[in-house]
Amino acid sequence: MATTAPITHRFAPVLAVSVGIALFSGMDAAIKGGSLAVGVYTALVLRNMMGLGMILPVWLLRARRRPPPEVIRLHIIRSVVSAGMAILFFVAIVRLPIAEGIAITFIAPLIALLLAGVFLKERIHRRAIFASLLGLAGVGVIVGDRLGVTEANPQVVIGVTAAIVSALLYAANLVLQRKLSQQAGAVEVALFQNLVIAVLLGLAAPWLFVPPTLPALGLIAIGAACGTAALSLFAWGYARAEAQVLVPIEYSAFIWAALFGWVFFHEPVGAVTLAGTALIVLGCWIGTRHDPQGPTEQTAV
Repeated sequence: MATTAPITHRFAPVLAVSVGIALFSGMDAAIKGGSLAVGVYTALVLRNMMGLGMILPVWLLRARRRPPPEVIRLHIIRSVVSAGMAILFFVAIVRLPIAEGIAITFIAPLIALLLAGVFLKERIHRRAIFASLLGLAGVGVIVGDRLGVTEANPQVVIGVTAAIVSALLYAANLVLQRKLSQQAGAVEVALFQNLVIAVLLGLAAPWLFVPPTLPALGLIAIGAACGTAALSLFAWGYARAEAQVLVPIEYSAFIWAALFGWVFFHEPVGAVTLAGTALIVLGCWIGTRHDPQGPTEQTAV
């Protein structure tokens, strides 16, 4: 009995974030389908409005706590970063296969590990750095093969550039998420992110909004449901484990992206992709291992 509780507490955040990543990848596929029909702007506005409608009743029933001003400020900063990250990411994946777009953004966890050390004062263990580099090597194998056989065109250049900038914003978002999750509950985080982004993007609605078709609306609704659930799981997980423990798990998103891209958009997955994925999975496994003799890397709330 003495060893069961630590193991449960140790892997519960890992499981929550892993499921959240799968749901986020499902959201990516659904919103890509919606974006191809009505454009990135309309898809994101509707996604966040729907997400707000889904999470608001939960917040009213469970919380209804008004956050202090400094936490509201952190909510706003993170949501603005998330808005830019999301727009650029979906600009990328409507021009690139989902798996390739995800692969390029995998520079984010490595940057986030460094930012966590600088801003959150977390001690960065060598195993976490090695795990991230191993995952990044897997991504390099995949992207190098893809770009090596594909003639660049303006749309590909736009997509790759958008993915890289989105990755930089995502790294900042991961660190802000870790800091915010220590001060706000999962429902509150999901509520404010959907609210702030919906209001921010909604300002341009008179000029950019395109009335959606029913199929596009359905895809966006699925994406909103997946995104809201994933955001809550991420907030819960990041409140209970250090960023360096959870960040390497981000690489598992490639597996889901490749699967959804193949199933829904007929985007092929070749032998090189599978080899790179093996490196990514190995990096995740190494990064989430704990030395039972060493200090714990988790921070409970």
